[in-house]
Amino acid sequence: MQAACEAILRSVPEWFGIEESLVEYVRDTATLPTFVLHEGSRIIGFLTLREHFPQAWEIHCVAVHAAARGKGHGKQLLKHVEHWLAERGARFLQVKTIAATSANPHYALTRGFYERLGFTSIEVFPELWAPSNPCLQMLKVIGE
Repeated sequence: MQAACEAILRSVPEWFGIEESLVEYVRDTATLPTFVLHEGSRIIGFLTLREHFPQAWEIHCVAVHAAARGKGHGKQLLKHVEHWLAERGARFLQVKTIAATSANPHYALTRGFYERLGFTSIEVFPELWAPSNPCLQMLKVIGE
């Protein structure tokens, strides 16, 4: 599974171009809850979660292979994960992404994706990652 997840991340360097982070995301698929989406026998997307508290989880990494983007696969994966979390009593799902104060057009797409799926912007942390990568925390209430 790790090789497939790495191939997915490498197919979208606009989002996963920092090698150290990419390697960490791949490594974490072996230890964190990770959900995969198949097209036939091929893994085309994955989502890894991090539990902060039983009721509060975070999307650690989510990606869909470049060749499969724009077909609703990310939404399908996220809906499955939300159902899985709700069954376990989770109430909150957060994600951190690049804030709108960055001019990166790829992350504008990312924020739009999360907004369409019911996430709300909560706070910007201008220096959590780096001044060139201002962090936006988004939150969704699930299981209600």
